[in-house]
Amino acid sequence: MFGKKKPVYCDERLRHIAFIMDGNGRWAKGRGMPRSYGHKVGAKAFKEAVKYCSTIGLGHMTVYAFSTENWRRPREEVDAILALLDEYIEEALADLAQNDVRIVFLGEKTPFPDALREKMEHLEAESANNSLILNIAMNYGGRDELLHAANIAIAEGKTTLTEADIDAHLYTKLSPPPDLIVRTANERRLSNFLLWQSAYAELYFTDVLWPDFKPRHIDAAIRDFYARKRNFGGH
Repeated sequence: MFGKKKPVYCDERLRHIAFIMDGNGRWAKGRGMPRSYGHKVGAKAFKEAVKYCSTIGLGHMTVYAFSTENWRRPREEVDAILALLDEYIEEALADLAQNDVRIVFLGEKTPFPDALREKMEHLEAESANNSLILNIAMNYGGRDELLHAANIAIAEGKTTLTEADIDAHLYTKLSPPPDLIVRTANERRLSNFLLWQSAYAELYFTDVLWPDFKPRHIDAAIRDFYARKRNFGGH
């Protein structure tokens, strides 16, 4: 089609994109629907984003799906989110042969129902040899992650911690720090997401609500990233 931009391909400057998937509830409310419906449509947008990112040379992708604070939401909404996670795991297991995606769940799994936790662990194990690392933050909080990493290092006998000690025990230890963090729905904060890892990440905010977030919006964020000059505090 005339005027349509070509997809953007990621190179060594952009190895890891993290997404704060915000706006599901507002999207549903604007249509007179329950928040659970917004999460359902948002799940479709998430799957589309993963599929697209696996085709553009990206090595690592992280999504903020459910925070440690989200347990405070109404029980019906929490149950709907967990049901969508269960559905995604079943689909991901069925599609492992077609999709070269390694699933890693970030966060403490203990609070999840036993059956769901076992499925999460099974998917992690079954996908361990795939290429694109997809970190799904579930029951995740950046402060909690730092405490988790420090406590493990202390349990190993460390009395003084280095940055390397923290890095080695982060939930995201299989991935480099994000180069780009994208947040939808016109919110402009990190909300306890990847606090350690985001020290030099480029931040990109868009007013697009997550259920409406498409590959073309990913391309726009990537183009914006490549237009920036990163100096990592050097000058």
